[in-house]
Amino acid sequence: MKSLLTLLSCFTLANVTQGLDSMKAPVEPGNMKTIFNGKDLTGWDGDSRLWSVEQGVIRGETTKDKKANGNTFLIWQGGRTKDFDLRISFKVSTQNNSGIQYRSKHITEKARNKWVVRGYQHEIRNSNKMPNVPGFIYAEGGKRGRMCLAGQKVLWNSEGNKEVLGTVISDKGFAKLFTVDAWNDVVIRAKGNHIQHFMNGRLILDCTDKHPERSLLDGVLALQLHAGAPMWCEFKNIRIGNLN
Repeated sequence: MKSLLTLLSCFTLANVTQGLDSMKAPVEPGNMKTIFNGKDLTGWDGDSRLWSVEQGVIRGETTKDKKANGNTFLIWQGGRTKDFDLRISFKVSTQNNSGIQYRSKHITEKARNKWVVRGYQHEIRNSNKMPNVPGFIYAEGGKRGRMCLAGQKVLWNSEGNKEVLGTVISDKGFAKLFTVDAWNDVVIRAKGNHIQHFMNGRLILDCTDKHPERSLLDGVLALQLHAGAPMWCEFKNIRIGNLN
């Protein structure tokens, strides 16, 4: 009997894990538009010392000689994002980290540089080892830090408290999903206070933000270069559509 119970338990766990690791990204909305032309930074604004277009991709790079004065961003000039589906591919160096900023605010007063942005950030890293992996939601310039880790289903309730409701992908599943030192595809979907991040076609987090003071319903879109150790990051295939 004990052996049978053990076998059933393993079978159930395997099925649950398989279910967790097979949550696919939805198809693209029909109104998607490309917001990077693959040739230059038309429609984007950032520090020209650090951002360029090389071989059809946006490249941000800091060096010992060309440093970022604090975190700096390449800001899309196409308007504020509200309810949207964003598709983008990235590649990043192992040193330091980057991010995709959305529903954020461009800070122009008392900022360390002209391109400071604060708000929701999809973390970009070159690692597949939880919890320091790409994809988690970070409150850039805010007080909530890592709001929702990759793998989590989270509710920030109306009292301002964080509740972890469940798991949407296992550590093992993410390790197989993300490819180190290569291009990886991101989908960010935000509708109302519900946010989902997908990596390479699979759901990696689900966050509902009902915080009474800090939830964000619209704002700017931007790409991050992090201050500190020299690094580079690249982005391509950037397109966005509205969610009705």
